[in-house]
Amino acid sequence: MKFLKTGFTREDLLRIDEKDLPVLAEEVRAVIVDTVKRNGGHLGSSLGAVELTIAMLRKFDPFNDRIIFDVGHQSYPYKILTDRFDRFQTLRQKDGISGFPRRNESPADHFNTGHSSTSISAALGYAKARDLLHEKRHVIAFIGDAALINGLAFEALNYVQETDTRLIIILNDNRHSISNRIGGFSTMLARLSANTLYRRTKNAIKRRAGVGFIKALEGVRDHVKNLVKPSHANMFDDIGINYWGPFDGHNIKNAEEVLELAKNYYRPVLLHFNTVKGKGLPEAEADPTKYHQVAPVGEAKARTWSEAASEIAEELARKDERIVCFTAAMATGVKLERFAKDFPHRFFDVGIAESHMLTMAAGLAAGGMRPWVFIYSTFLQRAMDQLMHDIALQNLPVVIMVDRAGLAGSDGDTHQGLLDVSWGRAVPNLEIYAPCDESSLRDAMIRASQHDGPTLIRYPRGHIPSGTISPEVSGAVVKIHDGSKWALLGNGASVQTMLDTRELAEREGADVPAVYDVRRVKPLDMSVLDGILRRYETVAVLEENYAAGGLGEAVGAVIAEGDYDTGLMRFGVPDVCVKHATQTEQREMYGLTPENIIARYKTHEAQRTAR
Repeated sequence: MKFLKTGFTREDLLRIDEKDLPVLAEEVRAVIVDTVKRNGGHLGSSLGAVELTIAMLRKFDPFNDRIIFDVGHQSYPYKILTDRFDRFQTLRQKDGISGFPRRNESPADHFNTGHSSTSISAALGYAKARDLLHEKRHVIAFIGDAALINGLAFEALNYVQETDTRLIIILNDNRHSISNRIGGFSTMLARLSANTLYRRTKNAIKRRAGVGFIKALEGVRDHVKNLVKPSHANMFDDIGINYWGPFDGHNIKNAEEVLELAKNYYRPVLLHFNTVKGKGLPEAEADPTKYHQVAPVGEAKARTWSEAASEIAEELARKDERIVCFTAAMATGVKLERFAKDFPHRFFDVGIAESHMLTMAAGLAAGGMRPWVFIYSTFLQRAMDQLMHDIALQNLPVVIMVDRAGLAGSDGDTHQGLLDVSWGRAVPNLEIYAPCDESSLRDAMIRASQHDGPTLIRYPRGHIPSGTISPEVSGAVVKIHDGSKWALLGNGASVQTMLDTRELAEREGADVPAVYDVRRVKPLDMSVLDGILRRYETVAVLEENYAAGGLGEAVGAVIAEGDYDTGLMRFGVPDVCVKHATQTEQREMYGLTPENIIARYKTHEAQRTAR
């Protein structure tokens, strides 16, 4: 490569001649594509943001100015160009750099992200801190068009005028979230982009740039805004944020001119740049949804939990016309594309608006329908109030299908699904299931379809077992294997680990545990649990959830409050923010392995015997 070499820094970027910047852009793209093919990651958004990132880093100092990315799907070029080129090949790997901005990774990362629509709020906080501390720096929120529709972003936009501060908002408009963006706001952005008046914007900016930016701004203030705003009213201007654009986000020179003008402007300004998601990779440009996030080359393509859950939902929907399905801009991730095609009037993609989604589902349930909400565990965190206030308190028959529950791997700390059980156990009227295979998933979904109250069904990321690993019977707690002296209790992905633990105990000649599949976490089936606690000297509870508030705590409370002389061992995720690594590596990090379970049992048994 001509420019990206070992030791490349942002200072090297500033020394590159303007005419050579397109070459640098192609080199950055090549590095991203090569790394993501090996490690997996968010590809399309980052490819589309290369030129805009180059322009931004040539006009703003990332180590002094505060550049706040939204979500961070588009942050790969930024990482490469802010002194992390040498480490970029470790992207999303254990002890490597994160797939999202992280403050502890680089002084150029100023706010941790991973969930959508936080950038404007955080940037306003930074801007007011700057004002109160009398500092000299620019604050930039870099947000995508799909993230802009979320309620949090709207709340921040509404408050910009009240803060009386300078702020630059860069709107990277690639007309997609994961799939095509939806809703009335996307229509407004499309109308703004199509306005023929904006085709003259580039020349207007160029003429102003030619006489010197500071001089150009003297005495013209709002007139400068008029050069680059639409001829008719728009929402941003109406709420006190100057709208400029749209501009070509792939024209580095013109982007630099616009950014320089914005640096010297005295009021909050939103710069609207149009970009192409997947730019530079033909297959990604042709199918930006498919290439939003890609798996490493060579990763197995076996059937996933998401596919199995969506297929069962389709079967149930054919039998019950009241069933409707929801997603929040994640139809591809949760595999609802076919449901949307087969039941177009019973499918709702609300965009990145999880809170709205749950309350709308509650309204449909109150109106006589049977809503099914498909959502990643990490994103359910954004709608827990709606689950409690709007669904559970009214005991409405809404089914929450919680995808990516448990350890989620290389997406990192913001994307682990470790809170749904802990929070859900405290929610009245809510039943919680955690199936371990397709048979128990189907059983849980059938139960949920017949239940006249809210149900949460959690299932892990990755491939669903090809066969049954738990007996094909209906039940809240199902015995898989008998044992002596001690029993393993768990559910979901932990069931396979329990079976592996039993096999290891047999090979080592240790006490062989019984194995129980606790499919329903709440309410616990006390008729079965009572028998387990009276029969075995020790029970070990294994779960992919935070140990605080999980199944282990529930069983511990039963033991403590009942007439039991049963020892308890709990295996779950400790009180930590889980770093990015593979799911296998994460289980090893937190002792969720057969070897650790057996070792702890031997120590526990020795201590119990000694007493």
